[in-house]
Amino acid sequence: MKAAGKGPAVLRLNNLKRVMAQLRSARITSRQDIARALDLSKNTVSLIIDDLLAQGLVRELGPVSVTAAGRPKIEIALRPEKLKSAGIMVARQTIHWQVRDYFSQVIAEQTWRTETAAPERLLQELAEVCQTLCAAHPELTGIAVGLPGIIDSQRGFVHFSAPLGWENVAVLAPLQRCVSLPLLVLNNVKAAALLSVQQLQLSKAQSHFYLRIAEGVGGALIDRGALFTGSSWTAGEIGHLRMQREGQLCSCGRRGCLETLIGQPAIQQQLSKRKPGLRWQQGESEPSLFNPLMSEAGEHLGFALSQVMQLVNPACIIIDAPWNSSAVFREAVQQTMQASTLAFTHAHTTLHFLAQRLEPAQGLALAVIAQYEQADY
Repeated sequence: MKAAGKGPAVLRLNNLKRVMAQLRSARITSRQDIARALDLSKNTVSLIIDDLLAQGLVRELGPVSVTAAGRPKIEIALRPEKLKSAGIMVARQTIHWQVRDYFSQVIAEQTWRTETAAPERLLQELAEVCQTLCAAHPELTGIAVGLPGIIDSQRGFVHFSAPLGWENVAVLAPLQRCVSLPLLVLNNVKAAALLSVQQLQLSKAQSHFYLRIAEGVGGALIDRGALFTGSSWTAGEIGHLRMQREGQLCSCGRRGCLETLIGQPAIQQQLSKRKPGLRWQQGESEPSLFNPLMSEAGEHLGFALSQVMQLVNPACIIIDAPWNSSAVFREAVQQTMQASTLAFTHAHTTLHFLAQRLEPAQGLALAVIAQYEQADY
């Protein structure tokens, strides 16, 4: 239990966070509209807005013309450049960071190649990046570091990462010794999943499943606006569903995983076997080679997603793949899902093929904002 004296202070802080979230969502609003949307008194909202004005975080845009008698509304808006968040994405041999404002617009970013196999060396490099970002952007509200693998986000601990070759590595603790800002450590795919739900403006009252195909194949379940990680942080790891009893060796050490059938390296390997030198980006110009692979990949993915539909029953499934532009791939996914799923379940599941790839670094920056706005009742 919280001490009795902390009650009013916690309530004020939570009201502030709710107002900040409403200002970010609405972009342009008024004190009256915020009070109505959040079911708060006008006096409570006015005190909060006056505080934000004094801090320079909010600006008044002027009165709104109204026909009815009474006091006119004064429109207000956040100054998004005054509150920033950063996401640092680590992939195999690569670091990519972005600093974004409170409306998720990019302010600065950088990508470079580096050695990622040695944890101590990489953690030192990440600490230096965090310190540089803090010095260059004093408006930062926090930094999120994303990595591939099985990650306990509460402890900031990497249990296993095949792409990095890591096992049992503490990430959060050493970074906290170098940086005073709030820090998060997340799986890259799960960070992108948060972003997908926001960009598609999906209901926070429902659950949604996000799938990403890149070097590996990952997934994440967003349930009522929050990541569902499971008891051992592996919920959503669809890439390691076993599809073939005797298949290709997977990075996880088993054979026949979905990742070995539809991941980028798998498709590239199959293309190279059929025509040496052909790359998947050029596949549309080689339909006789590319289309059969896309049909097979779509069938494998459609069957895997049918299992997700039956077991988790999400309202939406979001596919973030490099070949979503292939009509053959999309049709194979849809047809196989329908054929492999109960008709009632299929009819109540919406499928989204993203037209543009999501950036995990943006999802990481969004996770910082979400934590910043999170109420603490």
